[in-house]
Amino acid sequence: MRATLLYEAGDVRVEDVPDPQIQHPTDAVLRIVRSCICGSDLWPYKSQTYTDTPRHMGHEFLGVIEELGSDVREFTVGDVVVVPFVYSDNTCTYCRDGLQTSCTHGGTWGVNGVDGGQGQYARVPQAQGTMVKLPVDEHSEFLPDLLTLSDVLCTGYHAAHTAGVRKGDTVTVIGDGAVGLSAVLSAKLLGAERIILMGRHRRRTDLGVEFGATDVVAERGEDGVARVRELTGGEGTRTVLECVGLEAALTQSAGVVRDGGTISRVGAPQYPAIPFAFPEFMRNITLTGGVAPARAYIEELMPHILDGTIRPGRVFDRTIALEDVASGYQAMDDRLALKVLIAD
Repeated sequence: MRATLLYEAGDVRVEDVPDPQIQHPTDAVLRIVRSCICGSDLWPYKSQTYTDTPRHMGHEFLGVIEELGSDVREFTVGDVVVVPFVYSDNTCTYCRDGLQTSCTHGGTWGVNGVDGGQGQYARVPQAQGTMVKLPVDEHSEFLPDLLTLSDVLCTGYHAAHTAGVRKGDTVTVIGDGAVGLSAVLSAKLLGAERIILMGRHRRRTDLGVEFGATDVVAERGEDGVARVRELTGGEGTRTVLECVGLEAALTQSAGVVRDGGTISRVGAPQYPAIPFAFPEFMRNITLTGGVAPARAYIEELMPHILDGTIRPGRVFDRTIALEDVASGYQAMDDRLALKVLIAD
């Protein structure tokens, strides 16, 4: 089969690799029909040192079941399924607590002999707990929207959920990438009345407004903090959803959150330490968030997609074939694309 491999920074290739096979009774094999490039894929794309054992890329995908291990029940060959960006048994103590990202039998795609999601096929470990059946066929118009359940929508929802966004809230979302826009959508879904989106890319923030943002603040740093404070009568907002992952974004979050408020950070952190010291301590700021257990949210969010309440697939603004995946990475790295959909 063909699959995406990363050799070093800027060098991503589509090459022939062995076809996946059932290795354990808990496995399944999927024919991938939709996948995409994640913003977090850009971190190794920018920084990977050369290796002659390239990583298989991609962790957001959905597909059609081609083969099932003997222990996988409740699915049949031909089912269309979505999988989260980590696999899990969905039965261990952590999974039962809704923390499938800490599953004792779980893991990540593209390493340790596990296929990535940017390819033609993939072996799914712990398939019974990982896969979620979709009530559509492989040609459904909802596939781009349902694909977001594998990561980006659930990550935005995790920010809003862990921050405790509730009906009538005023929320600040920091970041106008696909996760930030998903956080806007999620805050609106949870009943937020006012959503301040901090971002400076007009095409993206326009989509954010369509998703539910009521205010857009293009300024950054101290100027951005001052603008949010101005919009909120000097107080800031009770909840802040940090969807970037840079230290400057977290510092900005502390500036716009009101005393006693909550910051939920879901941007993959690119900093070694949290810049919170005695001043933040004195303000009783709660810091929460973390990596999103997407598997915990899929069944909750799917009905809102299927009934048309939300269309999160609109974050995909470019579609490419698998063989053109290198151009997709370049487009996202150059900020010419928000999020790239891979569909053959």
